Amino acid sequence: MTLNTNNQLTLLIDLLDEQKGECCGHVSEYQQISRLVQSLMNNNNVTDQELLRILPEIYSYGKDGEIVENIEGHITANDQNLASWLHALHQTSER
Repeated sequence: MTLNTNNQLTLLIDLLDEQKGECCGHVSEYQQISRLVQSLMNNNNVTDQELLRILPEIYSYGKDGEIVENIEGHITANDQNLASWLHALHQTSER
């Protein structure tokens, strides 16, 4: 099943929100974050400039999370980023 852009954004929001709220995650979640973001970055239908600005940051967060030894520390260190990204993603998904 192929996810459309709105489905991808919703899933990305859910993954990031869960990690921020529970301060835990799994390698598979980071892999999924990376795949979702890569798909969104390659999607010519994504034109929102704020979204295009933050996607590479979220991609790096996902890639770093795949290899980090302390996942809780990774999430804690990115707490402000997560809050900012979630705010921007919610704004984008409401448009």
